[in-house]
Amino acid sequence: MLLAIGLSAGALTSQTTERMLSVPELFRLTKENHPTLRVARYDVAVERQKTEVAKNAMLPKIDLAVQAYYLGDAYLIDRDFSDSKKLEMPHFGNNYSLEATELLWKGGKVRNSIQAQTLKEQLAGLSYEASEQNIKLLVLGYYLDISKILNQIDVYKKNIELAEQRLRNINKFYKQGMVTRNDIIRAELQLSNLQLALNVAENNRLVLNNQLTEALGLSNEIMILPDRTLEERVPDAVLLEPYIASIHNHPSLDARRKLVELQDKAIEIAKADKVPAVSAFAGGRMAKPIISTIPPHDMYNAGYQVGLSLNFNVDELYKSPKREKQLELERERAEAQRDETERLLNVAVNAAFIKYNEAITQRNTLEKNMQLAEENYRIIQSKYNNQLAIILDVIDASNAKLDAELQHANAEINVVNQYYRLLKESGTLNN
Repeated sequence: MLLAIGLSAGALTSQTTERMLSVPELFRLTKENHPTLRVARYDVAVERQKTEVAKNAMLPKIDLAVQAYYLGDAYLIDRDFSDSKKLEMPHFGNNYSLEATELLWKGGKVRNSIQAQTLKEQLAGLSYEASEQNIKLLVLGYYLDISKILNQIDVYKKNIELAEQRLRNINKFYKQGMVTRNDIIRAELQLSNLQLALNVAENNRLVLNNQLTEALGLSNEIMILPDRTLEERVPDAVLLEPYIASIHNHPSLDARRKLVELQDKAIEIAKADKVPAVSAFAGGRMAKPIISTIPPHDMYNAGYQVGLSLNFNVDELYKSPKREKQLELERERAEAQRDETERLLNVAVNAAFIKYNEAITQRNTLEKNMQLAEENYRIIQSKYNNQLAIILDVIDASNAKLDAELQHANAEINVVNQYYRLLKESGTLNN
């Protein structure tokens, strides 16, 4: 059964090509190809175009109209309908008109509307930055999980080699009559369990590799090889203060500030509704025939007009105060959300800093435990070879060694993970 599983896994990997991938390259591919970020870039582009559309309000409105029509004859009819007279008319009529209108003043409503849309565009950009950091950390999780599994595979392979060597030695002892058949069975059982664990780890690598290549927009025939020296470049000690200071420029906090500014613009726009709108207009018209005279003339009547108009919505005097009160409350809510976001970011950075240092302490402790477990295994194995210990002692020592090595391998990757989580919580992962 194990052989069949191993052959199927080998068939899968034989069709793939390996690719070494560093963390900077991982982040670059994530930014370029991740489906969620691709959608988020469209959101930013849409808001940018909306800003351009909002600027159209500063341009004059120009209307051009052209009409052509058939004009029937007219009839002059007595008041008692006793007689009528046909009046010949020019039958072809046409009109040309051109009108232009431009808003000169409305209490700054147009300017504030454009600035409000610009803030929405900036909010979309900040939302993209926050999403980028979240997605990068998610993809980094796949990447580090693969690195963790590769470490586990190395550990399993080394322990399988030791188990095979131990089984060969036990077979020799059995032939010499120094041990019983039970020792061979226990050694074979342990080797089988190690081979099964190795197979599970290799299959888990394939699953994670597929998830990672999908996120990066790569072919699933590529096997990602993480940077195995990554943990060496992660600092062993950092200061909390720089990460707390970085919160000031965190995309989430910047977004909350922009929302407060957006509410300010909404209040100014609402106040502008209470003031009159002053517009300039100009236009010209040319039409034929002239039917205001008898007989009508097949000639053009042309003229133009230029002036100012004043429009005032009187009902806004009693409607606007309620709307302004609502907007004031929404602004206060936005300020409270901004302060709450800053507080939560401080808590998150402090927690990430503590967890990062905890991961370093855990790694150092587990490294010492691994060394002790290896030394204990060597001692027990030596005693067993000299008939001073039984096979159960060797298996217990081997399992303790395996467990210590796996924990240490996971702890090294956990340090890297907690470091990048600290960067994300402080808003510096994109730097």
